[in-house]
Amino acid sequence: MEREGAFIGQSLAFLDSVERASRAAALNRPVLVIGERGTGKELVAERLHRLSPRWDGPLIIMNCAALPETLIEAELFGHEAGAFTGATKARPGRFEEADGGTLFLDELGTLSAAAQERLLRAVEYGEVTRIGASRPMRVDVRIVAATNENLPALVEQNRFRADLLDRLSFEVITLPPLRAREGDVPVLVDHFGRRMAAELGWERWPGFSKSAMETLVGYEWPGNVRELRNVVERAVYRWEDAGRAIDAIEFDPFASPWRPKGDAARSMTPAPQVVQTASPAPANDDLDCSDFKAACEAHERRLLEAALRRCRYNQRLTAKALALTYDQLRHALRRHDLLHAEQS
Repeated sequence: MEREGAFIGQSLAFLDSVERASRAAALNRPVLVIGERGTGKELVAERLHRLSPRWDGPLIIMNCAALPETLIEAELFGHEAGAFTGATKARPGRFEEADGGTLFLDELGTLSAAAQERLLRAVEYGEVTRIGASRPMRVDVRIVAATNENLPALVEQNRFRADLLDRLSFEVITLPPLRAREGDVPVLVDHFGRRMAAELGWERWPGFSKSAMETLVGYEWPGNVRELRNVVERAVYRWEDAGRAIDAIEFDPFASPWRPKGDAARSMTPAPQVVQTASPAPANDDLDCSDFKAACEAHERRLLEAALRRCRYNQRLTAKALALTYDQLRHALRRHDLLHAEQS
């Protein structure tokens, strides 16, 4: 892959998702990639394609959210000349362009009901029909789709077809957010910082100061790796002393004493980014209980169950996430009869 598309990280959560993508690549089956914005869904789609038998075929990328609903079907399936106003000549769709290769559908959850119905037929039968055509054509396309939506929840809300989800979810790869990738922030900071320093022509890489690195590691990163890259590259670009460790970090590029005021400006301005180091205290109503010991045990069990789900029931990863030793976690799980808990 190109240097821009490299996978950088060493945490167990990150390596586990990369390994699952590598194993699924060889199979000619659809794959769903789930993750927050900036977690690298497109990089995983490229990996699935490059490591597959279709590596020498086309990789066609379509962002379903970037097009108005009236054009999505024409983009996916193509159209004949005169099929609608403005269609002066025939045009192949993304399925035809991806024939023999991979079609990556980003922001899958935004597809309209009509587009979902036609996509279902294309996935199930391997056939597409251009808008305005009377005959379908066969295509050999592998589907990789990505979203940051909870698709099973959309199915429950009748906003996504259950049968389409069943056909696309042969394998589901859920990418961990950066805040769950223990130890990866310093590695990524060094990678992006060195690359930006080289772009600026610096003779050596001074790195970040200890306090700056602690600030970067302690931040929650709502925008994940994409946000981290912007913050690091901006810090390097703005630093004027290439011989001294970088000691200035700005998370919000919109921060300014001259920021526009007023209701219209406030509606366009992102909320201040605050790093929370502790959970807020519960409301007084939540503190009432008649059995202190039972309440504490129930709360501890809920914490353990939530941590296990986040770490996909990897007990060593769960222990790290809770700042426990492996033996301490095992003891707690045994006490709550969760030692052999599995993902349902």
